[in-house]
This record gives sequence, C-alpha cells and structure tokens, in this order.
Amino acid sequence: MIERIAAQFCQFVSIALLASIQSVHADQGRISIGSGLDFSTGKYGGTTATDVTYIPLTGKYETRDWLFKLTVPYISITGPGNVVPNIGQAVYASNAVRTDAGLGDVVDATSYSLINSAQSGIAIDITGKVKFGTADKSLGLGSGANDYAAEGSAYKILGRYSAFGTAGYKVFGQSLGYTLSNAFYGSLGVGYKVADKTSIGLIYDYREQTSLLTDPQKLWTAFVNNRISSKWKGQAYLFTGAGNSSPQIGGGAMLTRVF
Repeated sequence: MIERIAAQFCQFVSIALLASIQSVHADQGRISIGSGLDFSTGKYGGTTATDVTYIPLTGKYETRDWLFKLTVPYISITGPGNVVPNIGQAVYASNAVRTDAGLGDVVDATSYSLINSAQSGIAIDITGKVKFGTADKSLGLGSGANDYAAEGSAYKILGRYSAFGTAGYKVFGQSLGYTLSNAFYGSLGVGYKVADKTSIGLIYDYREQTSLLTDPQKLWTAFVNNRISSKWKGQAYLFTGAGNSSPQIGGGAMLTRVF
C-alpha cells in the first residue's frame, strides 16, 4: 500500500513539474513551486475528534493575464470513519476511530485577470476549478468523485489596507454512498501592510450546506504573509470554525519559491 501511494504521489508531482517546464518555453511567464503543512482538528457534530494533516505540493505558472495552478496533496486522517475532509459527516459509516493516509484530491485551477489596475488598485479575476477524485474513497480520504467550481474574486488596495472577496458555486460529483448538494460559497477579507515585506489579515469563509448530515461551513482565518526575498515567500495562518462541517481549530504554513 505504501509503495503504491508513493508511486502515485511521485507520478502526479512529475506531471505538474513537466507541465510547468513546457509552459515556460512556450511563453516566458513566471513559475513558482510551494509546499507546507496544514493541521486541523474538530468533532464535526460527533463526540470524537478528527485530526487531519494536509501536505500540499503546489505549482503555479503566471503570465500577465493568466494563472494556472496545480495542487497535489498528501493527506493523513485520524478519527471516525464517517468524517470526510472538507465536507464533514457525509456518509453513514462506522464511528470506529481509524488512521489512514495517502494521496489526496488533486486540484487544478485556471484564473483569468479581467482587471488589474495599479492606478486604481483594483483587481478582478475569474477562476475555474476541478477537484479530481484521486483520494482513496475506501480509506475515507475523499468522496471518490470529481467536483467542479467557478468563482469570481475582487481585490482593492487602499494605502496600506486592502479589501478582497470571492463568490463562487461548486458542483459536487456523485459516487456510491455519497449524496452531496451543490453549494454557493464565498469569502470576505481585509489585509494590512505592517512593513514593506510583511502583511497581516483576517478572512471569513462561508459555504452552504452540502449534506443532510452537515450544516453550512463557517471559518475565520488570521494570516501573516512575508516576502522573504525576491525568490522566496512565506505564509502562516490560524483558523477556527463553527458548525459540524468545520474543524474547531487549525493552522498551517506555506513556503513558496519563485523561479
């Protein structure tokens, strides 16, 4: 099992890196690769906590108007078998505590910049996302189905302050044992530039109820971003959630190298 998971993980990483290399020869854009660690814990309406460790490898390719992003994650989950990452209680399954790990759901995102004005400080993007059901459904690491989403994002700079928001709609793929409803989602955030290379901020995320076993997802996140150098960027964050589809508390960090 471990050898198969490792082989799958290396295969998806190789595809992501190859796609980035091919793209940069076709159009001299900018490539960045990042990784980090995200940990969360919560009872999701039950009596036993579920701990989720998420380790993504993310590749980005950016041009003036386009951004292509691929995330290949490794995930580990300890908790009741009826809790699915990023959904909550989605299935009527055994409540026995288990620990499983492996390749998570690979996510591909493509964004196009409609407006990016340095003069007005306004940026507006539209994004399409596909979540491939690569996580092992039998281990409870995912639903085993592909999901699709479309969203719009707006960003406004006001001196040292910034305001931003996102609104989108997600279509959940269906697989045996899962009945998930499509959902609207969105976020609102504010940021403050405390130094030339450092900013802090707060974000509120909301997603509609996706299952009869859950309620709307609500998350509050505090973050700090730091531009370490022209080639390196770092981010750290803490978050807390409300309801039985959100973790109670969590946090993480991400380090990105720009080429």
